[in-house]
Amino acid sequence: MRGADTIIPARFLTLLGHLCVLVTLLWESKQSVRHCLPREFQESLLTIYHSRLVAGFSASLVLIVIEFLTFLLGLTMFSPSVSLISIGGHGFASILLTYFVIDGWLCDWFWPIFFFCSVLPKECYVTNEHEHLTQTHDYTPGWSFYLVLAGVVTTLGSSLPVGFNIGVVNTPADIIKLFCYTSLLSRYNIDLDETWLNVLWAAIVSIFIVGGCTGSILGSVLADKLGRKKATIVTSILSIAGAVMFVSCRAANSVEMLILGRLLVGLSGGLTTSIVPMYLTELAPPNLTGAMGVACPMGVNVGVLVGQVMGLKFLLGGIDDWPYLLSVYVLLVIICLPVLFILPESPKYLFVVKKNESESLKELSRVRGVSPSLLTYELDLLREESRTSSSDEHYSMCAVLADSRLMLPLLLVCSSQAGQQTSGINAVFYYSQTIFKQAGLSDQNAQYATIGCGAINVCTAILMLYLLPRMGRRPLLLGSMFCATIILALLAAAMKFIDAVSWMPYAAMVAVLSYVLVYGFGLGPIPYFIASEIFEVAPRGAAMAWGSLANWGGNFLVGMCFPTMRDNIGPYSFLVFSALTAALTVFHKLYFPETRRLTPTQVTILCSEGFRSRPVSITARCRARRQTGVVTCDVV
Repeated sequence: MRGADTIIPARFLTLLGHLCVLVTLLWESKQSVRHCLPREFQESLLTIYHSRLVAGFSASLVLIVIEFLTFLLGLTMFSPSVSLISIGGHGFASILLTYFVIDGWLCDWFWPIFFFCSVLPKECYVTNEHEHLTQTHDYTPGWSFYLVLAGVVTTLGSSLPVGFNIGVVNTPADIIKLFCYTSLLSRYNIDLDETWLNVLWAAIVSIFIVGGCTGSILGSVLADKLGRKKATIVTSILSIAGAVMFVSCRAANSVEMLILGRLLVGLSGGLTTSIVPMYLTELAPPNLTGAMGVACPMGVNVGVLVGQVMGLKFLLGGIDDWPYLLSVYVLLVIICLPVLFILPESPKYLFVVKKNESESLKELSRVRGVSPSLLTYELDLLREESRTSSSDEHYSMCAVLADSRLMLPLLLVCSSQAGQQTSGINAVFYYSQTIFKQAGLSDQNAQYATIGCGAINVCTAILMLYLLPRMGRRPLLLGSMFCATIILALLAAAMKFIDAVSWMPYAAMVAVLSYVLVYGFGLGPIPYFIASEIFEVAPRGAAMAWGSLANWGGNFLVGMCFPTMRDNIGPYSFLVFSALTAALTVFHKLYFPETRRLTPTQVTILCSEGFRSRPVSITARCRARRQTGVVTCDVV
């Protein structure tokens, strides 16, 4: 019983930690900020934290760590047979684990985020209005509380579920097929043979892509009608509705609910990939658009990895656990949904699309965490972009398609998004487990190696946060495409002769890992957000919708064609993917401009003449800068 006694001190330490943070917040907001700043600057500078706030969060984190240790101590003392590895097999231990997960993730998950935000600002704290106004010219927009919060919340609550629903469905495939067979037999007296059962399973898998295509088309409408933030909230509501269908379909013995759930999460995924990257890049200052743009693909990659991990047998891969496996992502969505309501709306959307300058300035001040008097440069950029868009012009998807000035940018966006899928990433993952087995790994270790490929994808996405602001988009994307072309051709050769030479399986394994690595440095993350840097605000929603539609369409095309290619030409399928990626590389080499340090208006001018444009040349870049009032013509 010694273990049971630790529940009370653990609970007490948690409450004490929360109380410490609450008292510190109250002290900072009611005393320090109020006494140090004039009234007109209090609201805009509340996100700049003092040392006492950092100390308070540190104390809270220490207490939470102590709670975790006391929990583990009590858990291991409960029974000699209880261990962290076998925890799922003990009823009361599982209850304790559930207690910790709910208490820790629902209550304490945001304190590390607050602490992270509190150490980012480097500005000195001003004590009077005169000093504040004289420091205006020194202000450089950077990371702020609301910017980081928006990135974290949309990544965990919107992007991660998309990847999760992509990666989770393969593991319980046989179990779900059995459920579908018994459900149709008991309800409709339909006895499906193996062929028709496979057709039904293909429909369940494909309806997700159909939903994604539909969501991509609706993304343009919702982003402009509701706004970026409210449209993101809609994606979360659809995700929750899909999870309800998943968790209820077995109890209702309904295949229809399973299909409807897949359709709903597909709709949510299509909306997410067309709206969230646009929302994040519009919130970010110009020097951080790349870093914020990576957040969405990083969330998708993490979601795929989490889906693969959760499908392991000792987690939620059991025979009776598949409804919970399909719906477990909803916990993150429910946690993040309330936070979405307090996030700021996109200032660019309010200024350019809604023509509401006062509300735009208010939201821009809130997301930057500074006074409006410091935002003159960003306001000038907004006014410049607003002037280039006629006040009564509305860009639908058809209007963007018909505008000759936007033809080349649209082709660049759609080709990169579709090329992300036609480069064969899903085919590589399909073959990876077979390759790992032929290299001598056991079935379980091959599964772990496949999960390792997903982990590489996640790590490269995180590294891109550092590389994008420093290296730019063009060299990373072209380098990724070129290397992927070569590696796919080598993988085709390795797969063809995999049984001919003893070391060839290892060569194929190296090719798989290398492909996943180079894919993550360009082809994976950049196509998701590049439309936000190429298109101005007015046509951006429609352009993002076209790009997302191309991505989902490419996914559908590969999904339909790859099984036939695999059966007929086998390893030579990778040569097809290599040829497509090579063509994509040539096209982007000729026409894809470096968007770093250029505004969308300047990029539009560079690409306004269609295939006659030379957006890569220095002369064209100088002309674009002069037309927008920029004198310098530095090479970036």
